[in-house]
Amino acid sequence: EVQLQASGGGLVQAGGSLRLSCAASGYRFDTYAIGWFRQAPGKEREGVTVIDPKDGRTYYEDSVKGRFTISSDNAKNTVYLQMNSLKVEDTGVYFCAAGTSFPGGMGYWGKGTLVTVSS
Repeated sequence: EVQLQASGGGLVQAGGSLRLSCAASGYRFDTYAIGWFRQAPGKEREGVTVIDPKDGRTYYEDSVKGRFTISSDNAKNTVYLQMNSLKVEDTGVYFCAAGTSFPGGMGYWGKGTLVTVSS
């Protein structure tokens, strides 16, 4: 059974940093791309970034380019999201998901972790 566990959310001031983790289990880790999504209050969920653990290729949504970095530790079956220079508009519940294409083909989802950026 594919399982994804996101952690690392919290409260941070604007300009600060947080690192989220997504621990994957139940499948061969490099089978699926792993992406991060977020859902802000009152808004639809959006794809933020994705990594293919097989070759390390990444993609970032424009609003996070240069501030967020996604990485994978294949030995630990874990993907990280380093978030720097956080803005109030980065606030939301962050989810990690696994699948074959981003953003629409992510078939496996973990529970979210809340990130709150205060002004």
